[in-house]
Amino acid sequence: MDVIFEDNHLIAVNKTCHEIVQGDKTGDEPLADTLKAYLKEKYAKPGNVFVGVAHRLDRPVTGVVLFARTSKALARLNEMFRDGKIKKTYWAIVDKNPSIPCDDSGTLTHWLVRNEKQNKSFAYDSEQPNSKKAVLHYRIISNSDRYSLFEIALETGRHHQIRAQLAKIGFPVKGDLKYGSRRSNPDGGISLHARNLQFVHPVSKQEISITAEPPQDNLWAFLTQSV
Repeated sequence: MDVIFEDNHLIAVNKTCHEIVQGDKTGDEPLADTLKAYLKEKYAKPGNVFVGVAHRLDRPVTGVVLFARTSKALARLNEMFRDGKIKKTYWAIVDKNPSIPCDDSGTLTHWLVRNEKQNKSFAYDSEQPNSKKAVLHYRIISNSDRYSLFEIALETGRHHQIRAQLAKIGFPVKGDLKYGSRRSNPDGGISLHARNLQFVHPVSKQEISITAEPPQDNLWAFLTQSV
């Protein structure tokens, strides 16, 4: 576990693709529980330790995950995430598709329909029954022969939004077999990384920016060397 920010009210972790934010059917220990044990030992706290989950990342996604250390902070963070007051920036390595032109920057607007059984969202160009509007802004910040690195700012926060929208325009996230990538990644994750969170601290009211370094592998290193 890699703790990248900590104060009396908040704590943030740079999540790997093997870690989960909350418990699931695998029975693996979630980060929330790992953090409780970490805080209990670090501060020699008696009794139960509070760690509140304010948002989530899909298991195969890496990067910044923010937790609350107090109930006051959790209530305010929940409201901030809901109201779009936390700026979320992602990096995504995508499979290049030479047959599809892509501008250096742009905005994607789709309507997403979530399929619970498949745990997958489908993106449409027009509004559909039970769909939710999804908007993101992107810019291409570097390229290799086979891949491009996209920087993405989310305007909405929908289920699998980035994965579904990029796949819809023909640029699936590298390693994301569920959304059309050609092959899996060796570590079992996908090349989608929550790079940065920016927000006003819910208690101190200071401007906070938390940045997570991408996974340590040769492709990430190559594509981010000039960023």
